[in-house]
Amino acid sequence: MYFTNLVRQHVAALRALLVFTVILGFAYPIGIWLVAQLPGLQDKADGSLIEVDGQVVGSSLIGQAFTDADGNPLPQYFQSRPSAAGDGYDPLSTSASNLGPEDIVDTPGDPSLPADDNGASTSLLSTACGRSVAVGDLEGVSGARPFCTEDGVGAVVSVIGPRDATGNVTAPTRVVSVNQMCPATPFISTYEGVTVECATFGEDYAAGQIVPIEGTAGAAAVPADAVTASGSGLDPHISPAYADLQVDRVATARGIAPETVRALVAEHTDGRTLGFMGEPRVNVLQLNLALDGVGG
Repeated sequence: MYFTNLVRQHVAALRALLVFTVILGFAYPIGIWLVAQLPGLQDKADGSLIEVDGQVVGSSLIGQAFTDADGNPLPQYFQSRPSAAGDGYDPLSTSASNLGPEDIVDTPGDPSLPADDNGASTSLLSTACGRSVAVGDLEGVSGARPFCTEDGVGAVVSVIGPRDATGNVTAPTRVVSVNQMCPATPFISTYEGVTVECATFGEDYAAGQIVPIEGTAGAAAVPADAVTASGSGLDPHISPAYADLQVDRVATARGIAPETVRALVAEHTDGRTLGFMGEPRVNVLQLNLALDGVGG
C-alpha cells in the first residue's frame, strides 16, 4: 500500500513538472516573443540596434566607448559615461562598483609586487577624483572638485590622538594623508597645527579619525556623470552639461563650428520621461553618428 501511494505521488509530481515545463518553458516564452514582434515593439525587443550602411554599430540602449586601441579618448567624438560593467558596457556583466559615499580610503599596493597584482584598490572617492582630473585635462577646464587633491585622489587624512566621548580627536598628535603614498607631498601642509605626513605602505592608520577635507575647489567644472558610473554600467546617455563641456573639443577636432555641434546636441537631447521623471539626457552613440554624417 505504501509503495502504491509513493508511486502515485511521484507520478503526480512528474505530471506537474511536465505541465509547468510546457507552460513556463515553452508557451510563455513563445507568447512573449510573439507579442514583442508587434509593430512598435519589435525594434526594442530586438535590441534597438543601430545600423550604418547595413552594419550594426551599436544599440541606442547600451553605451559604448569611443577610444583608440590604447583606451585614449578619440577627440572627434563625445565621450560616454564611465562604466563598471565588465571591461566596460558589457551587457553580460552589467553591474555597478557597489561602493558607497563612505568609501574614501584607498588600499595601497605592495610596492614589491607587479602593479597589476599588488593588491591595490581605489576608493570610490579617489576614482571620481582621478576621472575628474583626466576629463579636465581632456576638455581644457579645471578638474578640481571638493574633497579631491590636485593629483586626483581623495583628500582624506587620518587624525591620530586622544578622543572625547563622541569619538572626535581633541588634540591631534599625528596626521597622515592616507591616499597619498610617500614620497608624495601631502595636499595640505598642516592640520590643526600638526604637520601632515604622506602615507607609508604597511602602516595601519585605521586607529585615527578618518576626516575628508572639502578644500576650496568650489563647484566642480566637470559634471558628476563624467566621473561616476551608472548602476547598470550600460547607460547610453550623458547629461546636457557633460555634452556641453565636450562641444569645443569635438568642434576643434572636426574643424567645424561649435554652433553646429551644439545644434546637433540639442537635436539629440531627450527631455524628462513623461515630462517629470528623470533628467534631460543626450544619447552619445546617436549624437556621434550624426556628427559623422556632417563630416569634418
